[in-house]
Amino acid sequence: MNEQAILHIPDSRYCFPISEKEVVLRLRVDRRDPVDGVQVVYESKYVIQMRQLDERMERRYEDRLFAWYEVKLKLEDVRLSYIFKLQEQGKEWYYSEDGLCDTYDFSLAYFNFFQLPYINSADIHREVSWMSSAVFYEIFVERFCRGMEEKDDTYINMEWGEKPHPKSFAGGDLPGIIQKLDYIENLGVNALYLTPVFRSISNHKYDISDYGVIDRHFGTNEDFGRLVREAHSRGIRVVLDAVFNHCSEELIQFQDVVKRGKDSPYFDWFIIRGDRPEKEPLNYEVFAFCDYMPKFNTSNPQVQEFLLDIAVSWIKKYNIDGWRLDVSDEVSHDFWRLFRSRVKAVKPDCVIIGENWHDANPFLGGDQYDSIMNYAFTKACLDYYAFGAFNAEQFAWKLNSLLMRNTDQVNRMMMNLLDSHDTDRFYTWVGRDRKKLLSAAAVMVMFVGAPCIYYGTETLLEGGYDPDNRRCFDWNESSWDMYCMEKIKALLALRKEKAVQTGGIRVYSREGLFVLKRFLEEEELILYCNRTKEALPLAPEGDMAVENGFAEDCIDAEGFVIFRRRGCLGADASEGRKG
Repeated sequence: MNEQAILHIPDSRYCFPISEKEVVLRLRVDRRDPVDGVQVVYESKYVIQMRQLDERMERRYEDRLFAWYEVKLKLEDVRLSYIFKLQEQGKEWYYSEDGLCDTYDFSLAYFNFFQLPYINSADIHREVSWMSSAVFYEIFVERFCRGMEEKDDTYINMEWGEKPHPKSFAGGDLPGIIQKLDYIENLGVNALYLTPVFRSISNHKYDISDYGVIDRHFGTNEDFGRLVREAHSRGIRVVLDAVFNHCSEELIQFQDVVKRGKDSPYFDWFIIRGDRPEKEPLNYEVFAFCDYMPKFNTSNPQVQEFLLDIAVSWIKKYNIDGWRLDVSDEVSHDFWRLFRSRVKAVKPDCVIIGENWHDANPFLGGDQYDSIMNYAFTKACLDYYAFGAFNAEQFAWKLNSLLMRNTDQVNRMMMNLLDSHDTDRFYTWVGRDRKKLLSAAAVMVMFVGAPCIYYGTETLLEGGYDPDNRRCFDWNESSWDMYCMEKIKALLALRKEKAVQTGGIRVYSREGLFVLKRFLEEEELILYCNRTKEALPLAPEGDMAVENGFAEDCIDAEGFVIFRRRGCLGADASEGRKG
């Protein structure tokens, strides 16, 4: 047995409470080791040396190197201690804090058992309840729809539908979104993620000069309040973009520092090397290399209060449902802990979603974000559908690896996306191949977490990298790909299925097909994707829920099919080891 591959970490993604009496345990092993079974041996830390309980762990996830065993324990005494017992080719091994041993002395277990000393209610990462059924629709506000026909449009410098440039303005606004709420609801969407809406000189509004006012290009605060009310009346949540890493150089506090230097009471609001901010050479911290976006010093208590007041006020005044946190990994953990405490005190089901493109586990312990925009999922889909870097088995391995980065609660609140305002459009990346787009959308909907559609995906809106990915939505219905739209609707409707919302998952490959299975009690949904260049035989496995390229017991090249089975008892863990 490869001892170096074995891993368990208490009070982590390998050991986490999901309620006051339930805990999930995971153990990692070498995928190639001939492990016949794994058990967790456990009891209260005060009695384990005298008696023990045991529970079989299931082999649930595999990637290229590792396999993970998992079990959910329901406890009477929440002062948990435990070790693992592994069987391999007739031999038993014990794994504790001392590593792998062929014997274990329970009379001395208090020296080296693993433990979760106590499940404190405050330490449980509570899921935002509505996220289990959420279907997001991201809107780049400036390019979605113009609703105010009588506004001052002298700032508009492009015709609607023209290819945008970095400083293009087309005239999209909040009343335009209100006018299209019925369209959005009809897609099957129940949550909006809006790029920034506050006062700014740019089309993207990520350089904010006043966080208390809706930008005049987009409307008024009253327009925003109406948008939230109208959305809520349709069961649609509204999540705003929080740009708290940096601001516009036009923010009055920064302008005071420009004028007065170290004499300004706001000098320490920013990170400046010298007596006053200078652009040549640049002597203050900024977003990326943008000298017009100075970075906040979020360790300054005054800055913290300024930003926290903004976060709370938009919840209190307008009843928004969440914040997406821009460039959140460049802001201190200390600030996000304060942010979570303040926000959740006002609205416990206000979701907090970070913009972290990489493994964000240090932010996802339940004391900072709820989840992140899952760009690692985006990249895995690109590797499978666009770049040809993965076959079905490698794609399954990667998705399993991503699930093991975080706790169950975090995974279920992830915002899973194929593209966004910060990437090329997925449809363009896959060479304008509609079948690839729909297959990837099927994976996104069936995967654990909330799917997010970037506006226009349903009509096959194209676009390369920024700013080309921010094209205007074409409201001429005659130009829409209605087949694609109807398939997207059918896929999004699957989010109403309990097995997809909260069920278990198996991800694996079988005879060249990618397989993703969701299951809950006696219901199962099974997705098959064929990324090969030829049709492959596939016998139906229940009622067909959604398909694109499946007929006569055969799945087309680049096709997919989702079957629904009822009356089964859930998925066998061993199926994840086939193929």
